Amino acid sequence: MTEPLLRIDDLRVDIATRDRTVHALDGISLDLAPGEALGVVGESGCGKTMTALSVLGLLPPGGAVTGGRILFDGHDLAAAPAPVLQDVRGNTIGMVFQDPLTSLNPTMTIGAQVAEPLLLHRGVTKKEAYARAEETLRLVGMPQPAERMSAYPHQLSGGMRQRVAIAMALVCEPKLLIADEPTTALDVTTQAQILELIDDLRARLGMAMILVTHDLGVIANRVDRVAVMYAGKVAEQADVRGLFARPRHRYTEALFAALPERAADNDTELHTIAGLPPSLTVRPTGCRFAPRCLFATDECREREPVLVDDEAQGAEHRFACFHPVPDVQEAAPDAVVAPAPLPAQDTATDDVLLELDTLVKEFPLKGGPFSRSKGTVSAVGGVSLTVRRGETFGMVGESGCGKTTLGRIVAGLEEPTSGAVRFEGRDRAELSRAERRAHRKRVQLMFQDSTAAMDPRMRVGEILREPLVIQGVGNRAEQEKLIGELLDAVGLPRGAVHRYPHEFSGGQRQRLGLARALTLSPELVVADEPVSALDVSVQAQILNLMRELQRERGLTYLFISHDLAVVRYLADTVGVMYLGKLVEVGPAEQVYNRPLHPYTRGLLDTVNVPDPEAAASGTPLTGETPSAARPPSGCRFRTRCPIAQDVCATVEPPVSRPDSPDHQVACHFPLGVAVPA
Repeated sequence: MTEPLLRIDDLRVDIATRDRTVHALDGISLDLAPGEALGVVGESGCGKTMTALSVLGLLPPGGAVTGGRILFDGHDLAAAPAPVLQDVRGNTIGMVFQDPLTSLNPTMTIGAQVAEPLLLHRGVTKKEAYARAEETLRLVGMPQPAERMSAYPHQLSGGMRQRVAIAMALVCEPKLLIADEPTTALDVTTQAQILELIDDLRARLGMAMILVTHDLGVIANRVDRVAVMYAGKVAEQADVRGLFARPRHRYTEALFAALPERAADNDTELHTIAGLPPSLTVRPTGCRFAPRCLFATDECREREPVLVDDEAQGAEHRFACFHPVPDVQEAAPDAVVAPAPLPAQDTATDDVLLELDTLVKEFPLKGGPFSRSKGTVSAVGGVSLTVRRGETFGMVGESGCGKTTLGRIVAGLEEPTSGAVRFEGRDRAELSRAERRAHRKRVQLMFQDSTAAMDPRMRVGEILREPLVIQGVGNRAEQEKLIGELLDAVGLPRGAVHRYPHEFSGGQRQRLGLARALTLSPELVVADEPVSALDVSVQAQILNLMRELQRERGLTYLFISHDLAVVRYLADTVGVMYLGKLVEVGPAEQVYNRPLHPYTRGLLDTVNVPDPEAAASGTPLTGETPSAARPPSGCRFRTRCPIAQDVCATVEPPVSRPDSPDHQVACHFPLGVAVPA
């Protein structure tokens, strides 16, 4: 048997704060063989990132290893002195952090940051380090690496910054790469490029990898084995195919059931996991998942299960559950209500609520704050669409395609360069100042980052009351009554009004963001990536809540996302944007099942399906998106299109409806449509 490269044995980590101690990890044991890829999954707060940080001794303030060992390359890193850890970090173990913008130094050039590990660990000259840094940037697929060496992090796109972070982790050719949520906020094409890059580099360098993520699609397609964590412990370990084919722990089963892809159809609520993970300030008695488990018994609440071997697969598959998932699924207990079909009535109508007519938004391009304009960036390039009252219009596309800018224009946070925004048939530009102020109540925005969207110095009650005060809605007693009803509607306790945003979990803050958007009883909610950073179980809760409130309040959603599975589940109509242009619009099922535009087809082929047995189909998108400051002539997608011809370079494609009256595409050669010779 091959000796493990890394062995984590009964690891325990405590984090001491001013008034309490959090038992973040409570007996974690994991092995990693040379060249192997291990995926670590679970909900936020389960200990995934803490396990990764513990390996490198990068614990937060107050954090300490209180038990166990971390054996790597002849050293116990859990007890190693600082010089040993400093020699390991960035040298024999590389780490890619979750947010490259905050993990990169904004005052240092890209070249200096990539070369730094070589100067620290390999004793090379500065010239040699910079030459190797440029070579590594080329290795990770950085466009024009020589020019990027002198750039700063803020001058790069999200995908480019992630490539820099990977280059820094790999420049010393480590034995182990730890990647902590490396693709969480990236669109599907950039995500695929980054993951393919990591796979390729692993094969070239013979590295082992620990991949920490909540994206089960990424796990299904990119690792050899999986560890499922819950509340600071490992609940289940297995090879990736065995885990997806036959999960044994009830928590693993519940995570899989919450996937949008597992919904019978979009008329059925998503499965959710009731309740919240336990507080780790006190070690729970019994199974930590028991309070949320549909099959828990008194035994589960009184005794803690230990990892045992699966009878069928032995030590290759281990789980800690007294009542594991059987081979033939039994019915849930009578007291448990399974997700039910949504009410039959359709909230969408033929009544047009929002209409965008040839909308254009251009931003001036300047070299500095005092320089003259050097051109413009075409963020939105002539978009026309209609949104019916009561429907969910899903907007998808890669980062930088103009989705968020379009949403901000609809919400009134940006003014279009040209074109019209009509609400109930009336052009917003024709509204008087008083009418525009009143109109703002009818359209609200749900921000992508709910934490950044709330003032950290204000309590929740003040945050929710602020728009009511500005719009002069009711007296204080009426405002407090409305706030209480809003908190009830989004599933939060009324006592939340006395707490600050940082005191809530990510899912709870997103519920607060939804409550804030609903404070003024709007008719249209623009939801900008509202679930992109949430784990699968919390995501299911938020999506179900949005569906429920839509039925109860007759809401209309403009739902912006790069998660195609979420949009397919939630949306009635889907619009696909590319580099400021709307290239395809149609009913969700038609767009997903019979895409007409090559870009739409490429997006769908790039998605990581949460099934390791699913055969790859189609041709995923490749190449970089052109600059919006210099968009290609004719069809903007032609530089990446597999079927582009000469006409695509000279003539902008007209809008046609070859499939059905509701399904439109802007392409000279729509897929599946015979084009006259």
